[in-house]
Formats: sequence, C-alpha cells, structure tokens
Amino acid sequence: MSEFWSGWIIVLTVVNIVACFWLIWWTMRKRAGESTQGDVTGHKWDGDLEEFNNPLPRWWLWMFYITLIFSAGYLVLYPGLGNFQGTLGWSQEGAYDEEVAEANAKYDPIYKQYAAIDVPTLAKEAKYEEARNMGKRLFLTYCMQCHGSDASGSKGYPDLTDNDWLWGGSADQIKVSISAGRQGIMPPNAHLGNEKIEKITQFLMNKTGRASDAAAAKEGEGLFTTSGCVGCHGMDAKGQVFLGAANLTDKTWLYGGSHNAIVKTITEGRSGKMPAHQKLLGDDKVHLLSAYVYSLSN
Repeated sequence: MSEFWSGWIIVLTVVNIVACFWLIWWTMRKRAGESTQGDVTGHKWDGDLEEFNNPLPRWWLWMFYITLIFSAGYLVLYPGLGNFQGTLGWSQEGAYDEEVAEANAKYDPIYKQYAAIDVPTLAKEAKYEEARNMGKRLFLTYCMQCHGSDASGSKGYPDLTDNDWLWGGSADQIKVSISAGRQGIMPPNAHLGNEKIEKITQFLMNKTGRASDAAAAKEGEGLFTTSGCVGCHGMDAKGQVFLGAANLTDKTWLYGGSHNAIVKTITEGRSGKMPAHQKLLGDDKVHLLSAYVYSLSN
C-alpha cells in the first residue's frame, strides 16, 4: 500500500473515532432547562397512551464509550491503520506459520515413520491401514476438488480408481505426478479441415468399438498416420506414457469419447495441468498420499 493511501486510511479512521467520541459527549451532556423526561411526540393510543422522545440511558451511552476505547486500543496493538503493523507485531502470515510449525512438530515424526516404508507395502498390507487413512485425509484436503471425494474424477480430471493412467500408474510414476505435477497438451488441428477431422473421428470411434462409418474410418486410419497423430499416440494409437499421450483404443476418454467430443478435441485441442505438490506438502506427505492413491487402483 502506498504511503498516501496508508495515511488516508489512518486519518479517516482516527477522525471517525474522535467524531464518535464527540457525538456521544454531545448527546450525554445536560442542557440548561432540560427535564429528566423527554418531550411528548404527539402520538397517542387508546386515549391516554403517549409516546415520549426520551434520551438514551446513560449506561447505554457509556457502552459506546467503552467500544470506542476498545477499538483505539486494538488499533494500537494490531494492524488496522494503513501500513502500521501494531505494537505486538502480529500478522496473519506469522500466525499461520506458528500453527504450521506446531502441527509439523506434532505430526512430522509420524510421517517420517511411514516414509521409510515403500509405497506398495503401505498400500496393500493390512497393518498400515492407518497410514492409508492419513493419505486419504490428505487426498480429501488437497485433491478432491478436482478428482472428487471418491477419486473417480470427472470430465477433464482423471479417474484414479481404474488402471488407465496417462502418465503411468506405478508407485514411482504416481509419486512423480503428485510431487512434480504434470502438463498435458493436445494441440489443435483445425487446419486439417472438417472433412479430414471427421474421417479421423470415424477411425477413432471404430478403434474403440463404437458405431462408425467403415469407409470413412478406413480413410481416417491413413490420415491418422500422415497428420502427425502417431507422433504422440503411436502407430497403434495406444498412446505413450512418457508423453502423457492417451490410449485412443479403449473407452476411457478424459474429455469424452462421443462423436462431438472427439471432433472438439481434434479441432480445438486440450490442455490439462496437474499442479506440483512437493513444495506444499513435502516429501513425507507426498509419500503417504502416493500410497493412498496407489491403493485405489491396486
């Protein structure tokens, strides 16, 4: 925040507090000839029931004084006046760091205990059920937003409970995916034109056992090869794990395997990103999270 705006906030806040003090003082002071009972407003009900304009009780007005004194003390001790950080030096970041440090001191020994055991063992053996439960809690905190609470994913977000993995489903591959993240890109191919894209689509639908035009699929097979698709997905269209290129011969399609969905994918391309979690979670938590994810499909 610039010094100008910081000063503006300080002046505005202080003036408002002082003005409130003055307003309460002016309301509380006794005036010459003032009666203890307020004036009649002129409103009457049931014959003789009248409405008076009585002043607020003194104790009520003193409560306002107390709140203003409290606010002034708060702004001296804590941030609130522009760039002034308060005499206690408190900050949200500092409070967060303290809580994290306290939690790490308590739980890190548990994470380190499980970090010494390989992922497949943690994932499969009954005696490590608590480790998997810890991994599940990490998953529900950091992963369910994209993959769902049951890890079954949704359109554009992989299902982690099956054996269809873009980047590989081994223990080490899963750990790398969580730790370092992944970036998947399917380039757009609108330059091929609608006719060629339609034939390639028919070929892919035929490969997955869906209803298709046999003649168009035959031509699409040649176009699949000559248009550069094999560079990522391979001659057999089964994909390549080291590129994160999808297997196009099964019915597990990340963005949908319908005719329109395939046409859209080829024409416009796709881009997906799995964010890296190593810096956020650290090696030991990534290890436990990997064990839980590995257990879902193994």
